[in-house]
Amino acid sequence: MLTNHRADKSSASRSAVLAGATMVLSVITVSSACAGGVAGLNCVGGARSVNCVAQWGTAGDPYVRTVPEALGEAERAHAAARDHKWQTRCHPVVERDTYGVARYQYSAAGCEFGVGAD
Repeated sequence: MLTNHRADKSSASRSAVLAGATMVLSVITVSSACAGGVAGLNCVGGARSVNCVAQWGTAGDPYVRTVPEALGEAERAHAAARDHKWQTRCHPVVERDTYGVARYQYSAAGCEFGVGAD
C-alpha cells in the first residue's frame, strides 16, 4: 500500500516493515530451499520511509540446458545411424576463409542447421 502521509513514529514503523520483510524472506527461503532456488531480500530507506523487495529465482545459469544421454542400446544405435546418414548426405569439410578462420562447408543445403538427419 502506498501512502503519502508522514509517519508519526518512524522507528516503530520501520521496525514493523523490517519484521514483515523478515517474515516474507523466511517464507521465501523455506519454499526456495525445498525447490532448489535462490531468494534475496533488499531493504532501503531512511527515518521516514522503508522499501523492501524480495526476489526468488531458480539456482544456476538459466541458459544451460542439460541433454539426456541415450538410455538403451537401441537408442544409441539409432543415434549412430542418424549421424552416419547426416555425414553421408552433408560431407562436412573444414576450410579456411580469406581471414584464416576455419569454417565448415557442406555439400547440401540445410546441413549447417543439422537438417536431413532423420
